[in-house]
Amino acid sequence: MNKVLTIYKMKKQLKRIKSESMLGGVAAGLAEYFDIDVTLIRVILAIGIVAPFPVVIPYVVMWIVMPAKEETSMKGITIVSS
Repeated sequence: MNKVLTIYKMKKQLKRIKSESMLGGVAAGLAEYFDIDVTLIRVILAIGIVAPFPVVIPYVVMWIVMPAKEETSMKGITIVSS
């Protein structure tokens, strides 16, 4: 009996990750979407606060607009659905 596995490539979606958040989960969501380290995003955002271009306003807008990932936990196991 042959078993055929079909793998569907899921479409990437930009979502906040509340479980990994320091503020609103925006940096964690951006890091997951672009597949880079969340620390790098946080450093860029921190530098952007003192830079001449405003980073706080786009961050707050993304915090409001980006949907959060739905999470459920069962007996110490966290299940994250996209």
